[in-house]
Amino acid sequence: MADPRILLTDRLRTAVVAAFGAAAASVDPMVRRSERADYQADLAMGLAKSLKRAPREVAAAVVAKLDLQRICERVEVAGPGFINLTLERAFLEREVGALARDERLGVPLAERRDKVILDYSAPNVAKEMHVGHLRSTIIGDALGRILEALGHEVVRQNHVGDWGTPFGMLIEHFVDLGQAGGAASNVGELSAFYRDARLKFDSDPTFAERSRRRVVLLQTLDANTLELWRELIDVSKKHFNDNYARLGVLLRDEHLRGESFYNPMLAEIAAELERRGIARMNDGALCVFAPGFTNRDGEPLPLIVRKQDGGFGYAATDLAALRYRTQTLQGTRLLYVVGAPQTQHFAMVFAVGELAGWLKPPARAEHVAFGSILGPDKKMLKTRSGETVALAALLEEAIERADAETARRDPELDPAARRALAPQIGIGAVKYADLANDRIKDYVFDWDRMLAAEGRTGPYLQYAHARIRSIFRKAAESAVARAGSSAPIALAAAPERALGLELLGFGAAVLESADALRPHRLAGYLFDLATAFSAFFEGCPVLRAPDDATRESRLALCDLTARVLARGLDLLGIEAPERM
Repeated sequence: MADPRILLTDRLRTAVVAAFGAAAASVDPMVRRSERADYQADLAMGLAKSLKRAPREVAAAVVAKLDLQRICERVEVAGPGFINLTLERAFLEREVGALARDERLGVPLAERRDKVILDYSAPNVAKEMHVGHLRSTIIGDALGRILEALGHEVVRQNHVGDWGTPFGMLIEHFVDLGQAGGAASNVGELSAFYRDARLKFDSDPTFAERSRRRVVLLQTLDANTLELWRELIDVSKKHFNDNYARLGVLLRDEHLRGESFYNPMLAEIAAELERRGIARMNDGALCVFAPGFTNRDGEPLPLIVRKQDGGFGYAATDLAALRYRTQTLQGTRLLYVVGAPQTQHFAMVFAVGELAGWLKPPARAEHVAFGSILGPDKKMLKTRSGETVALAALLEEAIERADAETARRDPELDPAARRALAPQIGIGAVKYADLANDRIKDYVFDWDRMLAAEGRTGPYLQYAHARIRSIFRKAAESAVARAGSSAPIALAAAPERALGLELLGFGAAVLESADALRPHRLAGYLFDLATAFSAFFEGCPVLRAPDDATRESRLALCDLTARVLARGLDLLGIEAPERM
């Protein structure tokens, strides 16, 4: 089976070379769906400029060399030089039938398999997870699923903040709440715990001094201090895992790789960089001045490896993590799913990694940057009192709103069934609203829009899947219901043909999402598929088809659509309910 767009692109490239020589081999045929045909190629306009010929003349020359026998029934040059391509019905039916028999649903295995080290989520110990962790966690989870589907090995790394000078303050406050084994139960709500510790540190000199001494004890690995520190870790892990379970992401305890893990490596990192002449002292700090990085005044910008006071900051920790991920884990593709404000920082870390020889082919590192979640006022999303929105509260509200909306739409639905559906719909809505946007852009968080049953929403896609499954519950005696999707698929009507074309694009959508690290391409594809199914459902009766063969063909098409929708949603980390 072949994605028609990929097949047409390959054939067009061959025709371009045949018409204009090897110099034109890099031309992008620019194949896309069209309202005037199945596909349209826009290559002639750009190529005409370099050849200094009329676009229609260029298009005609390409068509003259184009071999699409048994693929296209019609190829036309239209307008100023568009090439319109209409597939043969037999070809389309053959390819859709092959897709229905393919367990992978057209998703290819990558030709080059990477060991992907995926850094995402990254909350802080003794702090409550908040809305700022949502995008990293959701985007990272989707990318991990998509890359694994293509055959890559994915090693998840949750780079939690669990070390540094604030922990003296936190541990000392922990001691004040009640020392020894049961103290963890007194931490309670993590944001309040951290806020109270900071307030005490700023207002009580005695507590501040005790906190500084506690930092020294922690850094010298004092047994009692480490035990208290581990209790804080355990409390935080439970909090993290509660949120991850509610979100339905794949992060587990074994993926935690805190800053403390790298702490013993920092002095060695600094010594190696200094010994090799990569780092040098500057105003009392050990710095690397990577080429090409300057401040606003045009002066060289340092990456500070060791501070003036002899301590190490997060730049040193990130360098240690990079070395560990390439040298020990042997990663070939390092992905950092971190907000866009950290772009320059990671560019500098990667540059230093290259200078040190830790980051070299086949290994490469990429900052998977993302924008912010905004409130209705187009500012950073906050509570009404101006505080950061807690992640647990946001997810709970999503479930409550989904439950209320489901009750409004279907008041006859059994309450127990509705409560089981609410997390699937509510969390799915939050995830899809995020993933449907290009990750690099900000987006406005809008409950009403994301929970709507129409438009580009998670519930719309879930409803499309549930609608198909309801068809099969009504068609329990059909051949497809008994034997899967074995019935021959006919694509005679226009809505059938349009749905078949969309189904064949699934593999390419997954591949494009992985190549560009942009899950919104898969999210957009699934919306287009659900829209095509809706048009098919309205225009092509399934259970009341005019004859048995048409009925079984349309049931097979429904079954394939449901499988693609469910698999696509799963790759985004979204559940596909059987009933809604």
